[in-house]
Amino acid sequence: QSGRGNRVESRIVRVAIGSDHAGFDLKETIKALLDQLRIPYEDFGSASTASVDYPDLAAAVSHAVVDGGADRGILVCGTGIGMAMAANKIGGVRAAVVWDESSARFSRAHNNANIMALGGRTTPADRAMDMVRAFLTTEYEGGRHERRLEKIARLERKDS
Repeated sequence: QSGRGNRVESRIVRVAIGSDHAGFDLKETIKALLDQLRIPYEDFGSASTASVDYPDLAAAVSHAVVDGGADRGILVCGTGIGMAMAANKIGGVRAAVVWDESSARFSRAHNNANIMALGGRTTPADRAMDMVRAFLTTEYEGGRHERRLEKIARLERKDS
């Protein structure tokens, strides 16, 4: 499924979104917000609350972001933890579990997170909407944070 409409005044061209069964309802709420904001997205599943394996959805969203099909990714499972763990196994992904608007903002500003993971069982929908807005509108600050991100990249390449 894809979101329709014109993009908002933002650098976000496309969002990849996915959830497991525990995050399905919150994912659907987030998609409605993306539609309202006219931010295009691709939904990688799941399509219902029927049990699925979250690593499969995390991998699909992660590859879309890393391969350039999406600018940012949003993953939702019960807590966000499993999705983030799986997503961060894909080279080039910087997935952050976020729990409020501030953590969503800092994940972008300081860590240049390209995927946010949140919990469908732990995050009220109204708070999730604020987190999504913060994640999609906050720019990476660069500067002093660059050195740290390069160290993370070296760990990923195993040349630390």
